[in-house]
Amino acid sequence: MSSLAVGNADTAADAAPGTDRSRPPLRRRIALIPTVTLLLGALYCLLPVAWVVIAATKSGSELFSTFTFLPGTGFADNFADLSAYRDGVYWQWMGNSALYAGLGALLSTVVSAFSGYALAIYRFRGREAMFNVLLAGVLMPPVILAIPQYLLLAKADLTDSYLSVLLPQILSPYGVYLSRIYAAAAVPADVVEAGRMDGASEWRIFTRVALPMMVPGMVTVFLFQFVAIWNNFLLPYIMLSDDERFPITLGLYTLLEQGANTPALYTLVITGAFLAVLPLVALFLVIQRFWSLDLLSGAVKS
Repeated sequence: MSSLAVGNADTAADAAPGTDRSRPPLRRRIALIPTVTLLLGALYCLLPVAWVVIAATKSGSELFSTFTFLPGTGFADNFADLSAYRDGVYWQWMGNSALYAGLGALLSTVVSAFSGYALAIYRFRGREAMFNVLLAGVLMPPVILAIPQYLLLAKADLTDSYLSVLLPQILSPYGVYLSRIYAAAAVPADVVEAGRMDGASEWRIFTRVALPMMVPGMVTVFLFQFVAIWNNFLLPYIMLSDDERFPITLGLYTLLEQGANTPALYTLVITGAFLAVLPLVALFLVIQRFWSLDLLSGAVKS
């Protein structure tokens, strides 16, 4: 009995508050820092999204008179007013953005796939110098290139047209860089040599052998380019003057400027911003499912 009492006393003393064993280890505390940092970053990114989602449900009177994160009852009216504004010009802006982002991202992905594969597989003079120039293009802010691009397209009389927004987006230094890195890792040189020994042409090797191996990387390039073009504001702002060719970003900007004199348009801007996010969310969910299927198929093949 005495030994049992002593053991219980020792256990209680070890677990008593203020003792070293009751405190979390220093390593565990340090391990929590990345988690807390990520949670704060997620909160910082998601709070504006939550505000837009909730504010889109409020009417004009509720927007400035109710609690910030209290849902309203005016989403249906806001949607109807937005669709009726200037005979549905909002949906024309949305269609323009879909055209710019969809076609631009597709063409950019094709160019990136060709360029990245060539830089990764073929050995030729000046390859590394060309790749270094490409890296310099990745580091260069797009705002620096906007004015030269405008001057070049003005010389060709292509400003204020769909091509003035599409053409500068086709060549993406970052997309070529990602394609080159992915092709070097995903396409074994032995597979390419085996195709050549079997008599296949370089085009056939690329389209039938290398390209299927590069598909996951090309999907990533497509997603990055689609999001970048969809959110692009500066280039259309410089290139376009006809509001019927505006993308959604520039259209909402003009609507917000008009809202300075007409506060009733604020609800339309917020509702339009909320609807403009939905295609990006849908695209990400679809591509995320594709990534999961590709990883699963790769695991089965291995």
